[in-house]
Amino acid sequence: MSIFHQLSSRLEDSPKIEKTAQDYIDFLFNHYKERLLKETNLDQLIKLPNFQKRRTIEKLITDMLEQEKVIITQLDKTKLLDMILNDSVGYGPLEPLLQDEDITEIMVNGPNEVYIEKKGTITLSNISFKNQEHIRHIIDRIVAPIGRRIDESSPLVDGRLEDGSRINAAIPPIALYGPVLTIRKFKKDPYAMHNLLEFQSLSKKMSEFLEAATAGKMNILISGGTGSGKTTLLNVVSAAIPVGERVITIEDMAELRLGRKNCVSLEARPANMEGSGEITIRHLVRNALRMRPDRIIVGEVRGGEAMDMLQAMNTGHEGSLTTVHANTPRDAMSRLEAMILMSNTSMTAEVVRPFIAAAIQIVVQTLRLSDGSRKVVSIAEAVDEAGELKLVDIFRYVRTGTSTNGKSIGRYETTGYVPKCYEKLKAYGYDLGIDFFAPGQEEVTHV
Repeated sequence: MSIFHQLSSRLEDSPKIEKTAQDYIDFLFNHYKERLLKETNLDQLIKLPNFQKRRTIEKLITDMLEQEKVIITQLDKTKLLDMILNDSVGYGPLEPLLQDEDITEIMVNGPNEVYIEKKGTITLSNISFKNQEHIRHIIDRIVAPIGRRIDESSPLVDGRLEDGSRINAAIPPIALYGPVLTIRKFKKDPYAMHNLLEFQSLSKKMSEFLEAATAGKMNILISGGTGSGKTTLLNVVSAAIPVGERVITIEDMAELRLGRKNCVSLEARPANMEGSGEITIRHLVRNALRMRPDRIIVGEVRGGEAMDMLQAMNTGHEGSLTTVHANTPRDAMSRLEAMILMSNTSMTAEVVRPFIAAAIQIVVQTLRLSDGSRKVVSIAEAVDEAGELKLVDIFRYVRTGTSTNGKSIGRYETTGYVPKCYEKLKAYGYDLGIDFFAPGQEEVTHV
């Protein structure tokens, strides 16, 4: 009896299963996946280039169908092949979500709880896993090719997919109710300043000032909460760095794509299974100083590297940029101070504050609003006044209400403050004019 007839009989004998075409596909999927596992070396298949993986598995499954005389429509065959490919050498149910360029985040909380972020809004998707083991299987599939390990002794893992997307996974005992997985997707075509203007993420004057400040070698700190657009903005403003300058980028997980020549990208490395071989952001910042950089860009400062970064900014590497997790510009400066003091116990706050003020000229604050939109809500200048660090707004966003469709309504304001760096920008050839900073506002409704 052919496998097709065997499966038909099994379906007929099962009162709990509604007899549909999908039931046959599901049975065939389980059967041929089992055969693939038994009769092929999936580890070798996974290492093949994507096009070769698909071609090889397609041929294997086609041969098996012919062997067992299973006749199905071309549409069902394509569906079957996609299911087997996704589960065997792909990322299972997550594949269609990964292919959707409008989705920016995927959050797997459980087999029937897969959330997505699309255009700033989080919704429950129609994707599901068979069970907790199925999620764990996909997590193992993701972490294996990147040389990471996840098990009870090491239940947390960070990594990066082949396309650059960031992944974080946690399994029991850390995750109490089963494996969880978060994927922050990597955009194939990086945003440019005109995209941020279209999204109304900042005003025209803000964009012009940030481009001039970047080109004119201001040291810029971008502050914001998780998912507020810090890295996107960092990537966008970096495009204003003049051609010919040597740029070193340093990240915990590589996300920046500057698309320029003479740019070296460094990525931190966690410890291996034996607990050795770790290379931290701090190591990379110190090493970058020996690589003759004109600019250093640190994706995010989180610890002792803050001191090294500020030293670099103070000793000839003007125009360097970095980001920090903080809810306000004042919190950002406090966090920098705390990070330096914790990593250098011999230093005092009285010494650190003027050091920070001398290193950082511009603080940019980003915020994700309740409607999912991301905005630059403040651009301030850091000023050292008699040893006291002050932040003075040059531009700001003021929210005034919410539209009938739930979108943020507000205005961008130019405060009227002429930054002290104005003269330095002029010296570098970026004369925006005093009138550029005249008080004014621009009404905005996020669409």
